[in-house]
Amino acid sequence: MNRVFTIIVFIGVPLVIAGSFLHWSSLIMFMLCCVSIIGLSAIMGRATESLAIVSGPRIGGLLNATFGNAVELIISIFSLKAGLVGIVLASLTGSVIGNLLLVLGLSFFLGGLKHKRQNFSLVDARYNAGLLVFAIVVAFMIPEIFSQGMGERGTIRLSIGISIIMIALYLAGLFFKLVTHRGFFAGSDKADAEEEVPEWTKGKSIIVLLVATLAVAFVSENLVHTFEDIGARFGWSELFIGVIIVAIVGNAAEHASALMMAFKNKMDVSVEIAVGSTLQVAMFVAPALVLVSLLMPEQMPLVFTVPELVAMATAALLTIMISIDGESNWFEGLTLLAAYLIMGIGFYFL
Repeated sequence: MNRVFTIIVFIGVPLVIAGSFLHWSSLIMFMLCCVSIIGLSAIMGRATESLAIVSGPRIGGLLNATFGNAVELIISIFSLKAGLVGIVLASLTGSVIGNLLLVLGLSFFLGGLKHKRQNFSLVDARYNAGLLVFAIVVAFMIPEIFSQGMGERGTIRLSIGISIIMIALYLAGLFFKLVTHRGFFAGSDKADAEEEVPEWTKGKSIIVLLVATLAVAFVSENLVHTFEDIGARFGWSELFIGVIIVAIVGNAAEHASALMMAFKNKMDVSVEIAVGSTLQVAMFVAPALVLVSLLMPEQMPLVFTVPELVAMATAALLTIMISIDGESNWFEGLTLLAAYLIMGIGFYFL
């Protein structure tokens, strides 16, 4: 499978370069860009997995989430540059519900088919639950509620203030988890991770990540230019493109990594990737995009639509209810997947 993704990258990226100069049709470029980004994401996943073996499950999960979200961050920045604020907000929504319901659901389901019951850190589950409630239910809903009585300028100022607080709290949380209280978050699978031999060395993994990120940036810019034509061709709204298409393509690396770790019964890493990525999107990526948009022609407020807020809040609360006990099985995974499918149908017809 790894060889397949490598071949995809070495064929897909040059074709994207050729298509950008020869002005191929939007449909061809859309498919080439999506496939190339998925291939690049898989290679980034291999590099971060090698780093995870060296660093342990906590750092490894954080690296997977960070570089997985780097792809989406790049796509979002180019979308902001093109004035597609609605797609950016929708893709953030898609990342949240995709990671919590699709990725975590598939991880629980596939891992549960092989292992009757899987365990992960109860301390992590409780820590993540508190931050999920803060990020989704508190920080995302406040701008929507208070913006009702504000003008556009007031909404942007409110969004900037909330964004700065969220980024500061996210960084403080990393310091809390990885430095001052890291003993409380020691994973039971750390010893197993240390026994594995990484596929690539630390230096090679870092070089691969940097080169792949640059390639993703180029391909993402071409992908963004196809959104308008593709939406018109298939009757897809900006909301559906952002919530489903961009979110799945942009997070392909961490999706694959989380599933692989769950199948190997390394649930601490799998949960850290899925839930950690969600927290990173909500508390760092989204606020960072608000601040980046200040440099763009059109500024992005941290204000989501009511369906987006309901979907994210529901996903967060359902995930908390299912994972708070530190155990998982295939039926709980199926429950999360069913919720994702219901929301996907709703966004398609909205």
